Amino acid sequence: MRWETFGETTVYDSPWMRVTLVDVDVPGHGRTDHHVVRMPGPAAGVVVHDPDRGVLLLWRHRFITDTWGWEVPAGKVEADETPLEAAAREVLEETGWRPGPLHPLVSYHAAHGTTDLMFHAFVADGAEHVGDPSDPSEAERVEWVPLDQVRALVLDGTLVDGLTLTALLRFLLGAEPRAGA
Repeated sequence: MRWETFGETTVYDSPWMRVTLVDVDVPGHGRTDHHVVRMPGPAAGVVVHDPDRGVLLLWRHRFITDTWGWEVPAGKVEADETPLEAAAREVLEETGWRPGPLHPLVSYHAAHGTTDLMFHAFVADGAEHVGDPSDPSEAERVEWVPLDQVRALVLDGTLVDGLTLTALLRFLLGAEPRAGA
């Protein structure tokens, strides 16, 4: 059954997000206002893999959840770039490594019940170290984590970032990326 919408009112707006109330008719429950977080654009992340080194990850703190964890390089896709261009830029800015050729892994909505944010995940075949990260506030450290350790981090629940977990799981599947990713 399809929910029917009758308009949308902005509650809050900033360059980072817009919070709206959508007037929606939920079949069997009637009309209600549903909160929606609208994002200005998609985000892109990269599993940078080197067969000898493993996966390039950032160890960082997230103040919102007050947690530390490993993450793939990722960030916002700017208006003048494609998700692939943003992915390559984010790797270089956050790690100081220039990624090798990028290939699509998966594209998905992380929480499509509350937000329209789209994530695009890519895999890079290796990387070349070109210097320090241009944005040192992104991570406490950047490391190549061996693939066996990455698998262990997934299995023991240590990886909690949704983009990182989704991208790594998709990478670990080893199957061909789906069309349109």
